Amino acid sequence: MAKITQFFLLIFYLLLFSCQKEGKLKFGAERTKAYLSLLDGKSIAVVGNQTSMIANTHLVDSLIHLGVDIAKVFSPEHGFRGKADAGAKIDDGIDRKTGLHIVSLYGKNKKPTKEQLVGIDILLFDIQDVGARFYTYISTLHYVMQTAAENKIKVIVLDRPNPNGHYVDGPIREKGFESFVGIHAIPIVHGMTIGEYSQMINGEDWIATKCDLTVIKMENYSREMHYDLPIKPSPNLPNSRSVNLYPSLCLFEGTTVSVGRGTDYPFQHFGAPYLESNYSFTPKSGEGSKYPKHENLVCYGTDLRFKEDYLMAINLNWLIAAYKQCPNQDKFFNKFFDKLSGTDQLRKQIIAGKSVTEIKASWKKDLDEFMEIREQYLLY
Repeated sequence: MAKITQFFLLIFYLLLFSCQKEGKLKFGAERTKAYLSLLDGKSIAVVGNQTSMIANTHLVDSLIHLGVDIAKVFSPEHGFRGKADAGAKIDDGIDRKTGLHIVSLYGKNKKPTKEQLVGIDILLFDIQDVGARFYTYISTLHYVMQTAAENKIKVIVLDRPNPNGHYVDGPIREKGFESFVGIHAIPIVHGMTIGEYSQMINGEDWIATKCDLTVIKMENYSREMHYDLPIKPSPNLPNSRSVNLYPSLCLFEGTTVSVGRGTDYPFQHFGAPYLESNYSFTPKSGEGSKYPKHENLVCYGTDLRFKEDYLMAINLNWLIAAYKQCPNQDKFFNKFFDKLSGTDQLRKQIIAGKSVTEIKASWKKDLDEFMEIREQYLLY
């Protein structure tokens, strides 16, 4: 009995030592002492949304309390409070709590204008990304850095974890397929934090003039750690399961298959009226999804909510199987699919009947080259 007790005590102290050694994960925004002096006496514009939090306090509220001069807020797709539909135009507004002017970067302009930056000394960027090329917050980051460089304004990025930072996968976006969901020539899953990504934008000359950039690193972060987002990064990514499935399921947005927008479990199941399955759901109009695909129609498909596997690569099996079941394959893909893929090759490969192994083999050379470039910008 004594030996068993000693054994469990040993395990306890090893775990305790491990936790003390690794320390608590601390986001860039939480490391106020690391950047507060940089803001002193400056006029600040915050680029943020509902994820820009320090514990239970919004970054904007925290900085105002500390006496920082916050002049205005720029908000990305989904708005400052993160409730707008994907792709929905967002108007400028006023934050009720602080009275600050909120400038939408998903309305009249996606890039802050010179007029909107008059009097601004620093653009402070703090938005939770999910590590996928077609998630538009990195496109907003690009335009913020671009306009900052043009107007000689400093950018400070407060780094946050990438919940899909444990792998890199997908085709590289090809020339001719540039869009707001594919602004850079990177794979679908890039495996970088938002701070690391900002360094790549600068280092790879993706903006004409280099930006005066400072990244406030996290403490005790590893890209291999499992990180559950405490706040929805957007209306249809409500939990860690949806975030993990997002890079694979978002490709369905360019097809006739629903990813569950308009249900309680977006990006955790998929289906269409023509698929054969015992599982079904019915998309309904609601907050975050006013006009869901196959609205009010029963969709048959696959429930992924309770799968135990944690994706370590993009899953193409679901996409290929759905295409094969589609009774009208000529209508399966829409024009958005190639933008999401960043190439027309994936669509053509699926139509030609290529296997997952063959498709992924065609990505390898470009992915290897990207990994070498990426290595230069990693902070953790």
